Amino acid sequence: MDAHGRLPAMDNLRALAMLAGVGFHAALAHSPMMHPLWPAADAGNAPVVDALAWFLHAFRMPVFFLVAGYFSAHLLARHGMAGLFRNRGARVGLPLLVFLPLASLAMHALTLQAAEDSTNPPPALAWVRGYLQAGGELPWLTGWMHLWFLFYLLVFTLLAWVVATLGFERVGTRFARLPTAALVPLPPLALAPALIVPGAPWPAPDGFLPALWAMVYFGAYFALGACVFRHAVLVERLRPAFWYLLVGAVAAHALLFGWRGGAPAHGWPVLLEAAAGYWMTLWCLLAATRWLDSAHALLRWLADASYWVYLVHLPVLFALQYRLMDLAMPWPAKWALATGVTLAVCLASYQWLVRGTVIGRLLAGRLFKRPLAPVPERAA
Repeated sequence: MDAHGRLPAMDNLRALAMLAGVGFHAALAHSPMMHPLWPAADAGNAPVVDALAWFLHAFRMPVFFLVAGYFSAHLLARHGMAGLFRNRGARVGLPLLVFLPLASLAMHALTLQAAEDSTNPPPALAWVRGYLQAGGELPWLTGWMHLWFLFYLLVFTLLAWVVATLGFERVGTRFARLPTAALVPLPPLALAPALIVPGAPWPAPDGFLPALWAMVYFGAYFALGACVFRHAVLVERLRPAFWYLLVGAVAAHALLFGWRGGAPAHGWPVLLEAAAGYWMTLWCLLAATRWLDSAHALLRWLADASYWVYLVHLPVLFALQYRLMDLAMPWPAKWALATGVTLAVCLASYQWLVRGTVIGRLLAGRLFKRPLAPVPERAA
């Protein structure tokens, strides 16, 4: 922990997961699987995009929820349940209420303009154009969009109160006492049933009502993060499996991708998705404690800026990709241009327009900062 009460390894891991979302969403324009569905889908696509993008997808959001569970347990230990609710209401609930309508309105306007201007619209955008020409109206708010993570974080914060009230923390204690040899192979078996209905790769649960499968699947990672905070020895026990986790995750995804051939899969193949996601999430946790446990000024700045990037990147990305669709360029160049310019615009806007403002302090968790209470000693 640094002098400001921050946890550098987890802060930096969260930042990388947020920034990686830009590259992932940019890649969906070049995904053969998403071509019929993605409004900014490009004519240039390749199976390698599906192989890499959906591998990232398998663990990026689980990492988010693991880190969120870790920080929630950290907040609870320092400030109690009231402090946890106050922090999540200000730092999660308020940005969700403010940025959801802004992002939705921006996406609505960009899609209407693209449907009108595009020379060779992809299937989803062509459908929008036909729907509008037939007299239909495009809805401007149909779900949580890319901000669905914030909605589920609020739900899990409420469930954390239920768990604490009913004394269910002992379940985490029992999990932490499992033999090390069981901590790697058994959890994917428990996680896989939640993915049977949505399939692999799982879709974003961005509807306004929580999806049961997402509550179970991502809730398990949230609980795992809290367990890692309370039982720090878990990280040390898993450290000898560092390279085995990486190899196992890559192998599981390769088997899944080879089996489904780039198409969504249901049934037993979701076990491979669950294994790839879980093992890679643990590897990211271990990698963060090994290589990112530093309070370096640049990493601290990126950790602060990443939340702003997460909130605003999608309209910026779509504004670029809608313009790139009709240009004759190789898809890798389009992906690199869209990703690089989006990151540059979002990071520059944070530095020059947001960082020193009330919004910047709110997103960095400094607006309602209170004196830190000592953290109770964690179980070994």
